[in-house]
Amino acid sequence: MSGPLSGIRILEIGHMLAGPYCGLLLADLGAEVIKIEPPAGDIGRRVSPHSLGPHNAYFASLNRNKRSVVIDLGCAGGQASLCRLAQDAHALVTNLRPSAIRKLGLTYEALRDVNPKLVCVALTGLESPYADRPAYDYVIQAMTGIMQMTGEPDSPPTKVGYSAVDNSAGIMAALGLVAKIMEGKGGQVDVAMYDVMLSQLNYLASANLNAGEPVGRFAGSAHPYIVPAQVFATRSGWLTLFVSHDDFWKRFCDEVGRPEWLSDVRFATMAARRAHRELVVDAVGKLLAERDALEWARRLVPLGIVAAEVTNLEDALSSEQTRARNMVIEIQTAGALIRSVGNPIKTSGASDRCLPPPLLGEHNDLLRQAVEA
Repeated sequence: MSGPLSGIRILEIGHMLAGPYCGLLLADLGAEVIKIEPPAGDIGRRVSPHSLGPHNAYFASLNRNKRSVVIDLGCAGGQASLCRLAQDAHALVTNLRPSAIRKLGLTYEALRDVNPKLVCVALTGLESPYADRPAYDYVIQAMTGIMQMTGEPDSPPTKVGYSAVDNSAGIMAALGLVAKIMEGKGGQVDVAMYDVMLSQLNYLASANLNAGEPVGRFAGSAHPYIVPAQVFATRSGWLTLFVSHDDFWKRFCDEVGRPEWLSDVRFATMAARRAHRELVVDAVGKLLAERDALEWARRLVPLGIVAAEVTNLEDALSSEQTRARNMVIEIQTAGALIRSVGNPIKTSGASDRCLPPPLLGEHNDLLRQAVEA
């Protein structure tokens, strides 16, 4: 593969999502990612009920452009194979539990004699009171307050609609890995999923830490400070409207024929609208309910007002924006055509060609080559 990471060899020892997503991003950018799997393979090979020829759809979405070798890391022969591959690698990334990472020798401390320049990334949080607790997406959303702040005010705690924790942690691990390689020194990179999600709560956490402000829920997925900035029901469909400052508010009022809202002291400024949230939201909601979401979007977007019709995944995948950004890619395999979401990082010199996900142990010849070397 060509790309900015061409010539970089990375060993990936992970399963399911966070570790493999980290490896996917790096492989798409040209790195040679060797996926080391146990004899039974990555659990992700068996998650989805959908098959694409010899591939599982879940696994295929996270493992294109990689190679697969099978190593039983629990035996002496497997450890020897790992060391041979590590000799020529730039980095190793894993999202196993801390106890398993240490037991299997996947830390810099364990591998530094094999390759002192090796970067070892533990995508789990090695040093933590929670180190041996299962670090799944659901659990981290619950433990960091994300579930508690998500959903309608009277609803139970709600999970974000996709694997936000796993994906975010995979991105952070890729960033930490590349940064350490750029430094030119080997060492350990420790990325905890818990830490990643706390860091993404930035301004909400800041308000709590510095002003004691609790994080509440607002109806319609509303923004805590900006009004109106939420989802509104229309005559047909839902509209997301985000009026982020007073200039946009003026444009909005002019377009919808409500000039009186510009002089009403309860509506005129951002601070006033925040102080009179229920009144403003009720008035705007009644107005937007008179027309369809698509019509509102067509009228408001050309004015620079942040608005969009709420759509579904199927429509998003077939949208003009998705096509223009080449964000749905096709990979032909012997048994099926695999369609996947592409890499969001577009760089000059990178190849548009993608290799299919590897079969289990498809590249075991790399082990033989390592022995001969």
